[in-house]
Amino acid sequence: MKALYKAGPQAGFELVDRPEPEAGPADVKIRVMTTGICGTDLHIQSWDAWAQGMIEAPLIAGHEFYGEVVEVGADVRDVRVGDRVSGEGHIVCGICRNCRAGRRQMCIHTVSVGVQRDGAFAEYVVIPETNVWVHHDPSVTPELGAIFDPFGNAVHTALSFPLVGEDVLITGAGPIGLMAIAVARHAGARKIAITDVSGPRLELAAELGADLTIDVSATRVRDAQHQLGMREGFDIGMEMSGHPSALPEMIDNMNHGGRIAMLGLPSQDITIDWGKVVTHMLTLKGIYGREMYETWYAMSAMLSSNPALHAGISAVVTDALPATDWEKGFEIARSGSGGKVVLDWTRL
Repeated sequence: MKALYKAGPQAGFELVDRPEPEAGPADVKIRVMTTGICGTDLHIQSWDAWAQGMIEAPLIAGHEFYGEVVEVGADVRDVRVGDRVSGEGHIVCGICRNCRAGRRQMCIHTVSVGVQRDGAFAEYVVIPETNVWVHHDPSVTPELGAIFDPFGNAVHTALSFPLVGEDVLITGAGPIGLMAIAVARHAGARKIAITDVSGPRLELAAELGADLTIDVSATRVRDAQHQLGMREGFDIGMEMSGHPSALPEMIDNMNHGGRIAMLGLPSQDITIDWGKVVTHMLTLKGIYGREMYETWYAMSAMLSSNPALHAGISAVVTDALPATDWEKGFEIARSGSGGKVVLDWTRL
């Protein structure tokens, strides 16, 4: 099969022939149709310090995907050949305290598809049946199915706290931040503001329903609050950027008792006014991945019940390229100028 392969501990990928993966008794083999390019994949491609500390080459990367089941193991009970599916990329042990308590997303032994085991930048991928999400809604296109993983990040982050009637600040208008706008609107937020420095991404944010887009290279969040007619600070914060200045500015603009969900991974140390966190009684919650599998049920339910949300999330995919054009796709994703980039593995 064709696959994007990292042969050793160095930058780059190669599109080469690799053996097809074999399905074990509890596994499902999937013919990959589409894959999304994630920030994690950019780290792995560039072989930066994070990648060097997280993965061991050789490796096939890629964890955001949609495809068709072509083979199931002898112990597989519910997934069928021919099913159209996406996959939960966090494979858990099932026996640690959190797993046994039903908190699988907090498993201390998590292994990630495309990071610690071969992933979906290939014509075929194998994952356990427990990680397969079958799409029963025919309106889920291959492009939309490929971004269920990051859509799940947006849903997990946005629904961490009640949103009805609340004023929301999102820092970072990357694909997940953009999707969080649509989710927050669906969930009943009053005012939604989002920050970034990319003009095209802020334009996408406005199209997705943000009440205010803030170019933080020119405008401060506090000044922007006046444009929304806000008398107090934001009730809910969603930190999606990882930029070292984003969280401190968010904290400065939260109402007393405000709640912050943090998804963005910091690129360097962040200086936080912990006195303000305490005296303003703020709540900070770290988010990693998706709740397994409540987030997946929420995603499918929201998309099937809300045509506007369906259209908005679909619009986050701004580039779909043949997998043979993977280098161009990675360049677009790295530029930070648009939405989600998807590679089509049916066009090789």
